[in-house]
Amino acid sequence: MQNPENEVIKDVLTRAKTIAVVGLSDKPERTSYQVAKAMQDAGYKIIPVNPKADEVLGEKAYNSLSEIDEPFDIINVFRRSEFLPEIAEEAIKTDANVFWAQQGVKNEEAYKLLKEHDFTVIMDFCIKVAHSVIVGK
Repeated sequence: MQNPENEVIKDVLTRAKTIAVVGLSDKPERTSYQVAKAMQDAGYKIIPVNPKADEVLGEKAYNSLSEIDEPFDIINVFRRSEFLPEIAEEAIKTDANVFWAQQGVKNEEAYKLLKEHDFTVIMDFCIKVAHSVIVGK
């Protein structure tokens, strides 16, 4: 597994408008909430994917990626590494082509499947950190 060069990551973050956040908690003290809020504050539309929530950050929550009824550019995952293959299977059925797993989250099986389907795959790297360091304010 290897993440793309910083130029590719910058391009992804510059072009993207909407981020589907799998595992986005509705609890403000959770990392997923804080990161998604920061990305929302940076101008991205956030689509929460959490079957236990109705709404997060003022946006309607969905049970799964397949239920989202609007386009999204990046799938940002806040789930444990062992869940990535299942999420990757769902991801390849969407129109998105960027799969981003948060800091500490990575899975070789999911990585291979996504690459076979021409996804840009970024794993074990915080999207908020990437945005502030690579894209800048």
